[in-house]
Amino acid sequence: MGKDSKARIQKGKILSFVPTGEYYFKKGLKSYYRRDFINAKKYLGRAVQLEPGEPIITCQLAIVSTELGEFEHSNRLLHQILEELDEHMVECHYFLANNYAHMGLFKDAYHHSKLYLELEPDGEFSEDTEDLLELLMLEEEGLEDELYQQDDLIVKQEQARDLLDSGYFPKAIELLKDVVEKYPEYWSAYNNLALAYFYLGKTEKAESILEDVLARNPGNLHALCNRLVFAHYQGQFKSAKRLMESLKKIKPLFVEQQFKLGATFALVGEHELAYYWLKKLYKNGFDGDGPFYYWLSSAAYQIGNQHFAKNIWKKVLEINPEKEGFEPWNADRGQVGGFEDHSSSIFQKLDSDYIEERLFALFLIAVSDKAEDIFSSKRFWENQKLTPMELEYVSFIKSGTPSVTADAQEIAEILYQNHQPIGPIESGLYLIWFSTFVEISKSDVKLNNKQAWAGAIEYVWSKLRSEKISREEIAKRYGLSTATVGKYVKLVNNFLN
Repeated sequence: MGKDSKARIQKGKILSFVPTGEYYFKKGLKSYYRRDFINAKKYLGRAVQLEPGEPIITCQLAIVSTELGEFEHSNRLLHQILEELDEHMVECHYFLANNYAHMGLFKDAYHHSKLYLELEPDGEFSEDTEDLLELLMLEEEGLEDELYQQDDLIVKQEQARDLLDSGYFPKAIELLKDVVEKYPEYWSAYNNLALAYFYLGKTEKAESILEDVLARNPGNLHALCNRLVFAHYQGQFKSAKRLMESLKKIKPLFVEQQFKLGATFALVGEHELAYYWLKKLYKNGFDGDGPFYYWLSSAAYQIGNQHFAKNIWKKVLEINPEKEGFEPWNADRGQVGGFEDHSSSIFQKLDSDYIEERLFALFLIAVSDKAEDIFSSKRFWENQKLTPMELEYVSFIKSGTPSVTADAQEIAEILYQNHQPIGPIESGLYLIWFSTFVEISKSDVKLNNKQAWAGAIEYVWSKLRSEKISREEIAKRYGLSTATVGKYVKLVNNFLN
């Protein structure tokens, strides 16, 4: 040990080292130049976490993802740069063009190649882009003369899936309806649209979409999987069993279909089949997203492979740290696993263009253990979308300040007694309530009989989901007469329509 080291010990000083985004960025670059792409991705991913608003770091991570063959992930990062971080970083169009060419999406590749050359005719990658254009023209003769109509379908699909995972259903429906209108044979979008309607409680609409897909594209695996999920959650056991037997016989070749099949089996409790398909993908080097690792860990745990399950769960936490505490082996997970415990989901709903979703988000805060942290965050108070009524609601939640939203909160709390934690399915119930409340607030109707409003909302929601429930059951549950339930159901339907 050197003399200086001894002096430092004698003085009793400990010099702490806190790595920064720049530190990990430099380590990532070193790994990249050594062509150690696995470590490059790890370090750059950490750098992005520490400095999420830095486009150069995000772009380098996208480049590494391309080198690893993770083209969809790379594209999401590149679009994030252009749409959120730095629209003038035009080299992203060149990288997008390359990715889309590798994926076989030649129109998308052509679009971004042309866009790059228009924005940067003498840019660093102009010659390479021109070479790529020549290859694209050879790949599909006459491509330049075609009207470019696609809006990066892969990206839109990923955006829609993120919205669904966060319970952001109206916005997901809006996005997906736009996609299927422009691309009437893009079946994946139809299937996600059906899921969005199902989670909102509009089961008849959801099932009609699946029927349409299967009529026009017989044997569509995603539609068959969604049918099984719908039947399972609605307690239609005969239909679920029949669909299960059919799906067990299917041996898909494509990665996306294998993942869909594995995740579906996991959702309905067929853990061995889920593990077979998901582990097969994992062994073949599939680098999935959070849901892939979540279901793989869950299936592994359920069949007794606990060591592997715990190792995979580490990957889940790398992608989504908020999943900590929701491990498949956590006996209490059923009591705490709702949107109310996920700040990211709450913030996403607060950013909605729909007032009913923002009101729902505020209710989630009211019943969340993280309310104090959310209300003290800069991100919350920078929200420009909150209306005076919503700000009143915030004041009521924080300090009990009298507000017209107090009745809405009380009725939502009555629903919460029977419907918690709030997951994707339960979200539909609360969205129906806050949609109704928004309309009520424009009228002279008073919310005096709160049990009746709560009972009517649950009845309407259950019927939308094709659940077998009678007005008598609702009346008994909420301490009402059958006539009162009928009266308030009529009121709710009038406001919703």
